[in-house]
Amino acid sequence: MLLLTAALVAVVGFWAAERTGGGRVLSAGPGVGNGERFEWKLVTTWPKNLPGLGTAPETFARLVGELSDGRLTVRVYGAGEIVPALGVFDAVSGGVAEMGHGASYYWKGKIPAAVFFTAVPFGMTAQEMNGWLHYGGGEALWRETYAPFGVVPFAGGSTGVQMAGWFNRELTSTEDLRGLKMRIPGLAGEVFTAAGGTAVNIPGGEVYTSMQTGVIDAVEWVGPYNDLALGLHEVAEYYYYPGWHEPGAMLEFIVNADALAALPEDLKAIVRDAARATNQDMLDEFTARNNASLETLLKEHEVKLRRLPDDVLALLKEKSDEVMARLVAGDPMARKVYASYREFLDAVRAYHGISEQAYINARTTVLGDPVPRSEE
Repeated sequence: MLLLTAALVAVVGFWAAERTGGGRVLSAGPGVGNGERFEWKLVTTWPKNLPGLGTAPETFARLVGELSDGRLTVRVYGAGEIVPALGVFDAVSGGVAEMGHGASYYWKGKIPAAVFFTAVPFGMTAQEMNGWLHYGGGEALWRETYAPFGVVPFAGGSTGVQMAGWFNRELTSTEDLRGLKMRIPGLAGEVFTAAGGTAVNIPGGEVYTSMQTGVIDAVEWVGPYNDLALGLHEVAEYYYYPGWHEPGAMLEFIVNADALAALPEDLKAIVRDAARATNQDMLDEFTARNNASLETLLKEHEVKLRRLPDDVLALLKEKSDEVMARLVAGDPMARKVYASYREFLDAVRAYHGISEQAYINARTTVLGDPVPRSEE
């Protein structure tokens, strides 16, 4: 995990100065502010210490404690310790906890526009999401979306492109989606239902048992690093890609607005910049860990890796467009956020077509298809 070094302190200080228009660089030493100490509770939607997702809040809490010299301490609680996994937003909004960590699309029933800040089917990658949020106006829209609830959001980590999920039967055509019960939240859940399946929203701590007992027939969680930790290979035979539904799943730190306002300015900056550092750290960790975990799944557990058929992807894209049209037609804030999201996506796709995508295509041409593959 991320280690605090003098270099990190310097980087965090630079971010603080850069994002406040050249304000003072943070000091983590004594004598900052008035010396008042604060203790916060941070509730999460994940099992405590789940690799990647569950450890990111712990990284954040450690950074805040070190950078503030103990003036702000954050205690992390896993799903169910104080509030249920899907009760995190209400807990932070209501002041039960000062902070939360989760995924914005869990709140779509309450806030339709929230889905844009986690993932849009066939939408932006993690790199693109970070660009939109921090330099394309996305973060300001996110805060506007949450402001009526007394909650301030920060980007809280990304898993990168996810896997399409685990299935107990092979998918050979669109007909195989009919009647399939799958744990898949957010806009993607609506898309899956429109494509003939049945979407179920189940928190991470319940997905294994739900698959094991037949409550669901399929589950998308994250990717090899997390999926191996949850043991999903024990309850499903087929592992599908690509992650059409969550190409750059962005998580969030949410802070009670009154609790944030009560902090002195230097501690506010520490909260902001520790979140920014944790956001990047999670993506780095998933990038480093996913391939080794996939190797373990394929070689030690003989998981059957499959690509989604083209006709299935085409149907999912068609239904994604229909679901998006209904969303933006029915909610003014969703319409406003989508306009910004779409404008940025179109622009960044144009550039990535001749940069990231073009390079990866060229690399494949000269190096050959990457391994591992298990699609016999």
